[in-house]
Amino acid sequence: MIYFSDLHVHSRYSRATSKDCDLRGLSQWAAVKGIKVVATGDFTHPEWRRELHDNLEECEPGLFALKADSIPIPLIDSIDFRPEDVRFILNVEISSIYKKKGKVRKVHNLIFMPDLNTMDRFCQKLGARGNLNSDGRPILGVDSRDLLELALDVSELSFAVPAHIWTPWFSVLGSKSGFDSMEECFEDLTDHVLALETGLSSDPEMNFRVSSLDNFTLVSNSDAHSPSRLGREVNIFSGQPSYLAIREALRKGGNGSRNTENFLGPRQSIMENKSIKTGAPNFVGTIEFFPEEGKYHMDGHRKCGVRWSPEETQQFGGKCPVCGQSVTVGVMNRVNTLADRSTGHIAPKAGYYWRMLPLIEIVADCLGCGVQAKKAKDLHSKLISKLGAELEILWSLPMDVIQEGAPPIVVEALNRVRNERVNLDPGFDGEYGRVSIFKNEERSQFI
Repeated sequence: MIYFSDLHVHSRYSRATSKDCDLRGLSQWAAVKGIKVVATGDFTHPEWRRELHDNLEECEPGLFALKADSIPIPLIDSIDFRPEDVRFILNVEISSIYKKKGKVRKVHNLIFMPDLNTMDRFCQKLGARGNLNSDGRPILGVDSRDLLELALDVSELSFAVPAHIWTPWFSVLGSKSGFDSMEECFEDLTDHVLALETGLSSDPEMNFRVSSLDNFTLVSNSDAHSPSRLGREVNIFSGQPSYLAIREALRKGGNGSRNTENFLGPRQSIMENKSIKTGAPNFVGTIEFFPEEGKYHMDGHRKCGVRWSPEETQQFGGKCPVCGQSVTVGVMNRVNTLADRSTGHIAPKAGYYWRMLPLIEIVADCLGCGVQAKKAKDLHSKLISKLGAELEILWSLPMDVIQEGAPPIVVEALNRVRNERVNLDPGFDGEYGRVSIFKNEERSQFI
């Protein structure tokens, strides 16, 4: 089977998260999106960990389903995928702030555990190193290498994935507080890092330019702080889902392919690829943001409205012309700094990948309104009710089927997005970029 997995989310116990980020809300929205496996996030927080114990039961090995008395009603009744079909994998994002080689480092890492007992033992050991009560994403003065060692000491089946690896302020390769290589950060344990999260502001194609990343599988996740944001970036696996299957798929990586075809019929093209044995655990690839939509793609200074390309940053010596302060060096610039080959290379562990917009953003663009507008939400729900889970609509549903259940403007929008015919206004210095599909005068053609 082919299934979607979002391996980086947060609970309501993390800062700046929705109160709906509980197991009920996460399972309801995962069902709407069509996501089979969702990370729990935040398992070091005592209250969240208690909720995991009280409401989850192991279903497949290392994956957990809601207990019968915890299953919520679906948000949309007519779709086949339901909250009880969702599986949870135990994980947490940890913010490590520490000094190494004379520089303060700020690195976020995802840690995964195979079972509840191991999770509890890890939290007990980690609790001796810092405060786990204040935030679902704890801030600890623990070296990233030592954090991974602690996880492996608890269980050799645990694994780590450095989060949003290019983000300027809090990542392993970030321009402000990171390293220049994985080996600098994780030292002798680098081989135990199975995958790297590209983050919203980069995509695999950008990462392929850095040869030192060739040994890592590149994953993409939502980092959702609200259940409705699940799956805005997501991973595609094949085989029967389990903790060890996901771990093994990440260890092996993709088959070194990059789809050069357009978006039409991607599921069929994957199923026909003989190198993907659907009975065994395989990492198929990812569905990505357009990296320009990420909020650290370009350089700049948001306060002064300055957005620069890497060349402009170099030209002006990295100083904002308005206030004279240093601009925030974004992901594109940082990739350029560490890159040792040109665009177009395909890494040996590359999976397939597609750039896509969340369905609600596509619908809102069609209607010329914001994503929070009632008419956008209503049409979004109607499309899912008629056509199925969101990721199926975005990724694999044939256009002739979509035409039967969607207005012509939505059909045209999906065609354009699948073929990457969009308008991009890149993000910078903490401000999300904007991706648009239609000009105002174009919408009138579909009325």
